[in-house]
Amino acid sequence: MTIKPLFDRVVLVPEKQETTSSGIFLGSHEQDLPLIGKVLCVGDGNGYASDKKCEMLVKKGDRVLYGKYSGLTTELNNKQVVIVRQTDILAILED
Repeated sequence: MTIKPLFDRVVLVPEKQETTSSGIFLGSHEQDLPLIGKVLCVGDGNGYASDKKCEMLVKKGDRVLYGKYSGLTTELNNKQVVIVRQTDILAILED
C-alpha cells in the first residue's frame, strides 16, 4: 500500500531513541512519544481557500523535530507512521 498526503501534510517515520546524545537512558514513557522522525513523503501544498499554494519546506528523507502530541499515528505496511501538518514540524535536523 502506498500513501500520498494531501495539502500541507507530511508523513513521518518516528525514530526510537533509547538514550539521549549525552548518554542518559530514557524510560519507556519517553520511548512511546518520539520527537524525531524521518520524512517519508510530502503533500503538494495545494488546497487552501485563498487559492495560494503553501510552500513545502521539508522534503523526503529529511530528519525533523516535531511536536510531542502532533498529528495522527497509524500503521502503514506494518510500520508506525505519523501524519502531521507542516506547521507541526518544529525544525529540520542537519548533521
